[in-house]
Amino acid sequence: MTDESRATTPPTAHCCSRQRFRRGRALARRWPTALALALTGALIVGDSAADGGGDAVRGYAEALPLLPLLYVVINQAGSPRVTWPVLGAGVAVMFAVQAQDAVSPGGVLVAVALGVLLWGVVRGAPHGRTVLGIQAAGAIVFGALAVTGLLVDPDIGRYAVAAGWFFHGVWDFAHLRLKRLKGIVAPSFAEWCAVVDVVVGLELVFLG
Repeated sequence: MTDESRATTPPTAHCCSRQRFRRGRALARRWPTALALALTGALIVGDSAADGGGDAVRGYAEALPLLPLLYVVINQAGSPRVTWPVLGAGVAVMFAVQAQDAVSPGGVLVAVALGVLLWGVVRGAPHGRTVLGIQAAGAIVFGALAVTGLLVDPDIGRYAVAAGWFFHGVWDFAHLRLKRLKGIVAPSFAEWCAVVDVVVGLELVFLG
């Protein structure tokens, strides 16, 4: 670019270009939110087509224990790089268990979470005993909400399951923002999971 062309280019044009570039980068970094909204949109459409009801509540109740289990396993792995592979493996296991009628998927996930926690107590926790205790508390609370949703009447259980999903979104956000909990899972997963959990929780309350 010549001195003359530089002189004739309005300074505001450079400023606007830089601002658009920065906005584009900021939006690109929000891909977990976009992915979560696309997924939950599809879930809402599917649940509406199926008329929701007890089947939807049961399905979300059986999937709820997977959420704290992921945190327990990733915490024990000691590296956030395994976050998305662990999610893929967890979903595959859940669908495999759902394909048979011998045992409840929720029960299997709760049992696996307890086994991993016991392993952490015996071998030690990569992020320390305090964080292991936090993950154990999460597994117990969210597991209890899932079991409640499965045992009581679906009209009542809906709210227990909704609370589990919604407050696990808060759990995700805490792992995204709080210094002590950062680095346990990949930030992209925490953002994605927070949006999915909150939207599912609200769907169970308002669209059920």
